[in-house]
Amino acid sequence: MKLLLDFLPIVLFFACFKLAESRPEWAADFATANFGALVSGGVVGPKEAPVLLATVVVILATLAQVLVLKLRGKRIDAMLWISLVLVVVFGGLTIWFHNETFIKWKPSVLYWTMGTALWLAPLLAGKNLLKLLLGEQMVLPERVWHRLNFAWVAFFAAMGLLNIWVAYSFSTDAWVNFKLFGGIGLMFAFTIAQGLYLGRYLEEPAAPNEGKQ
Repeated sequence: MKLLLDFLPIVLFFACFKLAESRPEWAADFATANFGALVSGGVVGPKEAPVLLATVVVILATLAQVLVLKLRGKRIDAMLWISLVLVVVFGGLTIWFHNETFIKWKPSVLYWTMGTALWLAPLLAGKNLLKLLLGEQMVLPERVWHRLNFAWVAFFAAMGLLNIWVAYSFSTDAWVNFKLFGGIGLMFAFTIAQGLYLGRYLEEPAAPNEGKQ
């Protein structure tokens, strides 16, 4: 359930963009009528309407995530707070300036923020954040925790660069497809690959010698 909630804003962004893209004139009229006050000049054109409406949806969906967790008395992860701040700031700039560039940068900034936090925590505080998060679920040698941390730092750095490359090398439609299928797919693939690597260190300990008094 938590995994579904984490990916829900991305799915809604994708669905809203595709719907608005299929009816650009309607999307422009709807965006102008309902969100014109949030847009510089007060008018939204057919070209920018799909990404603008999708940005409004992803902001509301992320706010809803935080609200639902609050109402249920659940702890809100630091990364969700960071994601909320980034989506409101970059999304707000996209809406006001009619410029999709800002929302395209948001995933990269989030990836790099997470990677930087994982990288600096051992250096500045002597703490492995992954071990703090997952240490109760699995026991691993310290060298493996170090490798795991480094792997995630490298992954987040690469994902941030990949997102920027797709954003500037392909159409907005292609970037939206990558954001859902490429980003989530690569995340799952990386997680599965790490699970296979960690499997050798998560075996049950050998049974004690028989006959020992």
